[in-house]
Amino acid sequence: MTLHQKVLGVDAAKDWIDTCDLASGQIRRIETTPHALKSFARALPKDVLAVFEASGGYERPLMAALDAEGVAYARVNPRQAREFARATGQLAKTDKVDARVLAEMGKALGLKPSTPADPARRRLADLVARRTDLVGMITAETNRLAQAAEPFVRRSIQSLLILLKRRKVILEKEIETQARASEQLAARNRRLRTAPGVGPCVATTLLAFLPELGTTERRPIACLVGLAPHARDSGHRQGRRKIWGGRPEVRRALYTAAFVASRHDPELKAMRDRLIKAGKPFKVAIIALARKLLTILNAMIREDRDYETDRKHNPKTQPA
Repeated sequence: MTLHQKVLGVDAAKDWIDTCDLASGQIRRIETTPHALKSFARALPKDVLAVFEASGGYERPLMAALDAEGVAYARVNPRQAREFARATGQLAKTDKVDARVLAEMGKALGLKPSTPADPARRRLADLVARRTDLVGMITAETNRLAQAAEPFVRRSIQSLLILLKRRKVILEKEIETQARASEQLAARNRRLRTAPGVGPCVATTLLAFLPELGTTERRPIACLVGLAPHARDSGHRQGRRKIWGGRPEVRRALYTAAFVASRHDPELKAMRDRLIKAGKPFKVAIIALARKLLTILNAMIREDRDYETDRKHNPKTQPA
């Protein structure tokens, strides 16, 4: 159960937030200007827990205001909030309804406060997300170029590709600089890159989007990333275990790292071959390797050890 006596549900939108005080039932709408959010956060009692969804960045000004005033908050997955609403029979969806549902969710589930965002890590996350955008645009334009026959259209696409690739190079240099912005980020970046398959892109993705690395047990962190297989059994029927949910950016990065590591690291390669020999599809084997690699990386950060040192001192992190 949460130690906070009061729970405040907050639905964050672009131009305003709707709040619901569960104790009094009061619902308010507040503009998302810096001054209004600062006044709102300052007026909150210190034993309150604000509960809001991760809403594509609209919640960031609210988080900044709450962090500045030392107010605890829980940032929840929107899918979980919607499923909680359905489970309680609340099918309607408006800003005010969402605020009330979030307040009820916080009280019923005893949510723990989220760790305040580190400014250096937050900026790194913004830069890494922008790199993902640029890679997507480069891929899309490259595919269009392959289909374009008209010379003028081809020249237009080629010039845009040159620009996008230049911006990507500049952005990656800024990401490398930001990864050294703090002593902790720099140390973790160097340590992660001692593991097979973990290059600059994978390491910075983990630093940006998985701050729980090194502080969470292996099973919960596998669920957090979306690499844990979930049972689908009912009665006598045993369904296929599947992974779902989690953080797609981190999962994609670890899949890529595991694929590369399975070709170059002898022990991980042996694990892959063992799984395939046992009848597992190739992608299932790589997912299993990604989960194992996550366990190894988690132990490395927790114990402040590089990859080779980690395997010597922590037999449990070795591929099984």
